[in-house]
Amino acid sequence: MNSRYDFAAIEKKWRSEWEKNPINKEDADKPKYYCLDMFPYPSGSGLHVGHWRGYVLSDVISRYKVLEGYQVLHPMGWDAFGLPAENYAIKTNTHPEISTNANIANVKRQLHEISAIYDWDREVNTTDKGYYKWTQWIFARMFEKGLAYEKEMPLNWCPSCKCVLANEEATNGVCERCGSVVTKKNLRQWMLRITHYAERLLNDLDKLDWPEKVKKMQTDWIGKSYGAEVNFKIKDTEHEITVYTTRPDTLYGATFMVLAPEHKLVKEIVTDEYKKAVEDYCFAASTKSSVDRMTDKEKTGVFTGRYGINPLNGELAPIWVSDYVLADYGTGAIMCVPAHDERDFEFAKKFGLPIIQVIIPEGEEEKELKEAYTGDGKMINSPLFNGMTAFEAKNKAPLILEEKGLGKKTVNYKLRDWVFSRQRYWGEPIPLVHCEHCGTVVVPDSELPVELPMVESYQPTDTGESPLAAIDEWVNTTCPKCGGPAKRETNTMPQWAGSSWYFLRYADPHNDKQLASKEALEKWAPVDMYVGGIEHAVLHLLYARFYTKFLYDIGVVNFDEPFKRLFNQGMINKNGAKMSKSKGNVVSPDELVAKYGCDSLRMYELFVGPPEVDSEWDDSGIDGVFRYLNKVWKLVANYKDKNAEPSKESEFVKNKMIYEITSRLKALTMNTVVSGFMEYTNKLIDIAKEQDGIDKSCLETLIVLLAPFTPHIAEELYRELGHTDTVFNAGWPEADTSKLTEDEIVIPLQINGKVRENITVRKDADKNEVLSKAKELLASRLEGKTIVKEIFVPGKIVNIVIK
Repeated sequence: MNSRYDFAAIEKKWRSEWEKNPINKEDADKPKYYCLDMFPYPSGSGLHVGHWRGYVLSDVISRYKVLEGYQVLHPMGWDAFGLPAENYAIKTNTHPEISTNANIANVKRQLHEISAIYDWDREVNTTDKGYYKWTQWIFARMFEKGLAYEKEMPLNWCPSCKCVLANEEATNGVCERCGSVVTKKNLRQWMLRITHYAERLLNDLDKLDWPEKVKKMQTDWIGKSYGAEVNFKIKDTEHEITVYTTRPDTLYGATFMVLAPEHKLVKEIVTDEYKKAVEDYCFAASTKSSVDRMTDKEKTGVFTGRYGINPLNGELAPIWVSDYVLADYGTGAIMCVPAHDERDFEFAKKFGLPIIQVIIPEGEEEKELKEAYTGDGKMINSPLFNGMTAFEAKNKAPLILEEKGLGKKTVNYKLRDWVFSRQRYWGEPIPLVHCEHCGTVVVPDSELPVELPMVESYQPTDTGESPLAAIDEWVNTTCPKCGGPAKRETNTMPQWAGSSWYFLRYADPHNDKQLASKEALEKWAPVDMYVGGIEHAVLHLLYARFYTKFLYDIGVVNFDEPFKRLFNQGMINKNGAKMSKSKGNVVSPDELVAKYGCDSLRMYELFVGPPEVDSEWDDSGIDGVFRYLNKVWKLVANYKDKNAEPSKESEFVKNKMIYEITSRLKALTMNTVVSGFMEYTNKLIDIAKEQDGIDKSCLETLIVLLAPFTPHIAEELYRELGHTDTVFNAGWPEADTSKLTEDEIVIPLQINGKVRENITVRKDADKNEVLSKAKELLASRLEGKTIVKEIFVPGKIVNIVIK
C-alpha cells in the first residue's frame, strides 16, 4: 500500500469504475428511497462552492441509504427555460438554445467532479420537446377543468425600452437596462386558479416533515383570515364601496376610508377639485412594486373629495387614495380605524384625521392615544357592542352585520391567482389557439408538443407581445374544432411551469405515451427527501404542491403532496456576502478539487457550519480536512496488517462511533458528523499506538461510515483491507449497545411530547450538559421557533416545548 495519499489517482480510478459499474443498481427486492436536489438553471458562470453544499448533502444521504439497503433514486436535470437563461442569452448576444446547451455542458462537467451517484440515464431538461410536451399537456388539462383563464393585468412597462419587464428587472421602480421610471401597462394574461386550492394547500402543511419556518412562510403567503365585507354608501352618488375587514368589531371607530390607486371607483367618484391630484398620485403609484408599496415607511395619500357613510352610525368617512392599499387584496378598499391599527394611526396623524377609540384595556379609562392600541380589552363608543370584550365583539359583529343587511361574514386569502403567461420567447408555448368562430381552443394531445420555433430575434418586443407574435407562419394555423383559420397563443409559460412537476418525470423520463406510468410513479413517488435553498420556500414549493394536488384530482398520481421531507441548506458566503461575480467573491470548486481532491472538498462543505444556516467560507479551512484524510490513510496503512485482537476499549470506541455518527447523520447535523469522525479517529489512533495495533473490525467500521462522505478514499481503503466488492455493499454498521459502558445511558428527546431523536450521555451528566447536547441535535427542528419550556427528567427524558 502506498504510504502517500494520492487523491488524484484514487479519485480518477474510482470515478471511472463507478461509471462502468454503478453502486446503485436497480433491484426490485429493495425498498425505494427518492432523494432529490432542486434542479439548477444552467448559469453561465457555472457552479461555485455554495452550490456544492446542497449537492454534497443530498449525495451523502443517498449513499447512506444505499448502505442501509435501499434502492435509491437520485436524479439530476436542468431548469433551462425562463428569464435567467434568456437574459444571459441577450447579454452575450447568443441564441438562448445555444447558450443554454453550452451552460449545461459546463455545469454537468462540474457536477461530475462531485462524484454524486446521479442516475444520468434519467436526466431531464425542461427545454426538451419530449419533456415540455407534458408541461403543455398539464396546462391543457387545467384549461379543460376551468383552472386556466384569461385576464387583463397591469404589468411593469418601460416607456423608453418599450417592453414588459419582470419584477426582477424593475427594482425600486426603475428599468435595470436604461434607468427610466417604470410604469404599468395592462396586457392580457393567462392565469391559473391556484386560489381554488388555498384551503388544501394550507391544511395539508400539517402532514409534512418540513422545517417549521417554511411552513410558516407558506401559511403567511396563503394568508387565510376571517372577517366581514361591509358596504359603505358614497354620499351624493349611486355608488357604494365594499371593504373587507378582519376587525368588524371596530366599525364604530372607522373615521376614514382608503382605496387602492387601481380601484375601479377612483376615477368615477373623484370630484373635479381633486381630479388632477388624484391622477398624478395614481400615476406615481403605478411606478412602484407591490413590495415597495407595502414596506414604505412614510404613508402618502390624496383625498378624493368624497365621503363614505358609516353603515352603523351614519357618520361621514372621507375617502382617500393611498398606495399602501393593494388592489388584489380583499376588495382593494379598507375602512380605517386609526385608534387600533398602526398604519391607519400614522396616516391619520399625518393628515389630521379623527381618531376614535373603541377598545380600552380592562380596568382602564379612555384617554388620548399616543400610538395605536392593538390589544384586547373592553368595547366602548360602540352602541351594538359596548360592554363586550373585543374578542366577543369580533366573533359577533359579522353575524350582526348580516342580520342588518349591512355586510356578510367571509373568509379571505392573501394568495392571488397565478399570473402564468410571459411576453417572452424562451419558454414553453401555451397550447391554445384563438378562433373567431370557436373562441379559445386547446390544442389536441395528438398535436403536442407545440414546438417553440427557432427565431433570429428573441429580444422582448416594443409592443409588449412575445417575439413569437411576429412569426406569421407559426402564428397562423387552423382551428382544431372547426378547421377554419385561427391564431396560436403567443405568450409563453413562466420558468415555474417546468419546475412544478419535474420530480414526477424522473420516475419514467423516456415515456412518450404518458407523463409517467402509474407503475413507475407508484414505485418511486413521492419524493422522500428534497434538498434545496430557502429562497424557494414559497413560490416553487407552493406551485409544485398545487400541480401535485391537481394531478391527484385527475387521477394521474395517487398522492397529493410531492415532498415528504424537506431540508433547506444555508448559503455559503464569502467576505460577509452571498457569492456573486459582481462582488468578486466567488470561490470555484475546480481549483480546490485540483489541489485537495473531491473527498476533501465534500467533507469541508459539510464541516464549514451547520448545514441549515448560512456559513462563511474560509479557503484555509479545507487544509484541516485534507490533513484528517491523510491521517485516516496512514492509520490504515500502518495497522491493516497487524491483526490485533479486539479489546474492551476498541469495542467501546467502535460502537460509540457507530452510534454517534448514525444519530448525527439522521439528524442531518453534518458538521457534527465530521467533528465526530475526527474525534473518534484520534481515539482509534491512540488505541493503535497503545496496543501496537488495532483490530481490523475497527478500521473497516471507520471506512464504511466514511463512505457516504468521502467515497473515493473509502472505496480504496476498503480494498486495501482485503475486500473485493464495493464498500457500498458492506451494509451500514449497527451499534452493539451492550459494548457501551454502563456509565452512559440513552435518553429520548421530545419536542412538544413527540420523540424526535435519542441521545447518549454520561449517567451523571447534569441538566445543562444534557439540554445543550439535545438542542444541538434538534437544531434544525428548533430553528425559528420559540422555546417555551425545557423539561429534563434525569436518566429518563428531555422534552422541549415550543411554539
